[in-house]
Amino acid sequence: MATPWLHARPPADPAEERTLRKLAAARHAPASWVQRARIVTGSWDGASVTELADRLSCTTKTVYKWLHRFNALGVDGLGDLPRPGVPRRLGEYDRGRIIALARSTPPGRLVQGGEGLLAPAQPEAPAVWTLDTLTQAAQAQGIRVGRSQVRRILLAEGLRWRRTRSWITSPDPEFAPKEPRSSPATPTRRRTRP
Repeated sequence: MATPWLHARPPADPAEERTLRKLAAARHAPASWVQRARIVTGSWDGASVTELADRLSCTTKTVYKWLHRFNALGVDGLGDLPRPGVPRRLGEYDRGRIIALARSTPPGRLVQGGEGLLAPAQPEAPAVWTLDTLTQAAQAQGIRVGRSQVRRILLAEGLRWRRTRSWITSPDPEFAPKEPRSSPATPTRRRTRP
């Protein structure tokens, strides 16, 4: 454990002090950076570790950590270290392109025109988005992505990738939906007509 009289080293130059004081007073900077800058500037102003922890609603361990990091690395030490593990293969831009693709109308879907349904511009293209067709369309746009990754992206976004099956409803006025099937163990009953 560090000593209770630990303080931030003096600023290396006026620019470093100006940067940290501006960051400590910022309203639109990331909260973690603001807190870390306030730890350093508060230490410069003479506050102890426990006073800083009380003032910033954090633990003394947190104050020690950021004072040590600042003393060793300067302003750059206040940033987050890289997280362990494999970095994401897809950036936010490509994830956004996949989400936009899922929200778009499939190129093979029939188009409603003034005189009824019109043939699509690309009749060989998919008429509905499935995971497979979304994956193929994303890969055609140059995004290296697999089916399971497309599924995870869409689930995280709350999107559906398939529509209701067409056999459930029909525009035909004489269409009668199928009745629910009874259990295979239940014998079928003959209906008598009145």
